Amino acid sequence: MSITSERSQFVFRKAEQALRKLSSGQDAERVHRFRTTVRRLQTMLEELSPERDRNQKKLLKILERVRKRAGKVRDLDVQLTALRSLKILPEPRRKTRLTHGLIELRLKHENKLRKILTRNVIREVRKRLKRASKEAGLETSRDPLAIARQMLAQVEFPAGPLTEDVMHQFRTAVKRARYAAEFAPKSAEASQFIAELKRLQDAIGSWHDWLTLTRSAGTRLGDVSESSLVATLHNVTGSKFRHAVAALLASPAFKGVLRHTKSTEQSRKLNTQAPTRVVRTDVAA
Repeated sequence: MSITSERSQFVFRKAEQALRKLSSGQDAERVHRFRTTVRRLQTMLEELSPERDRNQKKLLKILERVRKRAGKVRDLDVQLTALRSLKILPEPRRKTRLTHGLIELRLKHENKLRKILTRNVIREVRKRLKRASKEAGLETSRDPLAIARQMLAQVEFPAGPLTEDVMHQFRTAVKRARYAAEFAPKSAEASQFIAELKRLQDAIGSWHDWLTLTRSAGTRLGDVSESSLVATLHNVTGSKFRHAVAALLASPAFKGVLRHTKSTEQSRKLNTQAPTRVVRTDVAA
């Protein structure tokens, strides 16, 4: 059995374990593990498998429905983690109010996730996972590293500054590329490439987490003219955006892809197009 096949069997086993743990509890770690495991399984079957049979397609459809439910919970977990990391803040009472609101919303989404994890659904997924693991044919000449690089190259860069929409596309591409690259045989090249994608994923993901929190705060507390807490979150999000863009432009993973950023001036422009910095400290809690 090749390393790739061993890796595929490992992912099937991990998916079944993650589903079983999620069905018995929906804490932050179990939700996160389930989502990342399903993402790896999706990447394996959609990008590396020569073709998907009916069982695999049905399996992916069911898992995607559960993953989306889990995603609602995960989004709130990362928002709460980000909010709690801000130790010095204006409007402490509004921070408390926002925290409680996010916790209540998480409970609602957790209940919806729990309801979709019926015995029938779990039984069907486990059955289809076992069948798919026996039928999976990943003995292919396709190079996981080459496929990962193709995923990155498919994101179309704008002629002008990077936008939030483009960053969202890179966020997805980097994540899926990393999961594809993890199926490559072990080598110094693969390890270095995966480590770089992980670094990019962390940088872009951190920006996205703060962006989501800022939007939630704006919805619940008002815009920057109404809340200095919201203004502070805008500032943090802007800083995270600039850091993510800088990491993207400097990354060797995109060597040869960022064709229009060759000049220093172009890179400078791309690296400074972050959300406008807002400073407000005069709004009462």
